[in-house]
Amino acid sequence: MSLQLTGIHHLTAITANAPENLRFYTQVLGLRLVKKTVNQDDTSAYHLFYADGLASPGTDLTFFDWPVGREGRGTHSVSCTGLRVGSRDSIAWWKARFDALAVTAGEIVEIDGRTSIDFEDGEGQRFRLIDDGGLAPSHPWDRSPVAAEHQIKGLGPITMSVPDITNTEIVLTHVMNMVESRTYPSPDGVGEVHVFSMGEGGPAAELHVAVQPGLPTARQGAGAVHHVAFRAPDVAALQEWTTRLQGFRLPSSGEVERYYFRSLYFREPNGILFEIATDGPGFAVDEPLETLGESLSLPPFLEGKRAQIEARLKPLV
Repeated sequence: MSLQLTGIHHLTAITANAPENLRFYTQVLGLRLVKKTVNQDDTSAYHLFYADGLASPGTDLTFFDWPVGREGRGTHSVSCTGLRVGSRDSIAWWKARFDALAVTAGEIVEIDGRTSIDFEDGEGQRFRLIDDGGLAPSHPWDRSPVAAEHQIKGLGPITMSVPDITNTEIVLTHVMNMVESRTYPSPDGVGEVHVFSMGEGGPAAELHVAVQPGLPTARQGAGAVHHVAFRAPDVAALQEWTTRLQGFRLPSSGEVERYYFRSLYFREPNGILFEIATDGPGFAVDEPLETLGESLSLPPFLEGKRAQIEARLKPLV
């Protein structure tokens, strides 16, 4: 069997307001803050990780806190992040919650055969809640303000916008071993969306590529996505992916030790940053599962600079 990615690992986005970000994702969306750390390449910035109750791979929504202006929307970008819930009833529950809390949201619609509702956070970060049919496992957080049956189960699908799919499709299918399974009209009325599946497929393992040549080029900022990461089960698989990219002469970062997982970064032909990340060792390597995210965690190579790092970080609350 050919080398396979097993789904979406995490998605990393940009905020310019970490305290409000923390409030929205924990108190409105009910996610668990599973790791409070810093950007390993820019230790002046928080890196906040939100996930399910067990901090499972495939549920991580993460943010870099940078003092930047708003995103300029357009193509050459990840344009919508899918978040999965377990039923149509949950979609209706979330619609009522968004209305009650004055969250910017659309109506309940069918997109690609799935009951969905689009919404945004206060900085314009774009999301789509989808009903995954109750097929995927759920690991609720017992301290969430959202009842267990309605909690967000994880990521997927992820939608990105490109002006030309030709070379991107080659990389997705011939290099990354994804399978193009179907197309559907883009919900925003601009272009067609091509669905690429990984591993066993399903919404947690789909990348949707909207072909939108008429849009301007996106400009990163608050409300934008920085990169999307795909799952590799372990370091041995990541090493195989490193060798595979080299074989296709696709430039990459080489393997990078992130402590909570090991990563490999590269850009697809339209310039969107991809990462392949290992499922382990996970977020409980340096603090107990029960108290994840309650204090500032630093990887060992930054621990000696803790005092300086903490002095530069603004309070989250």
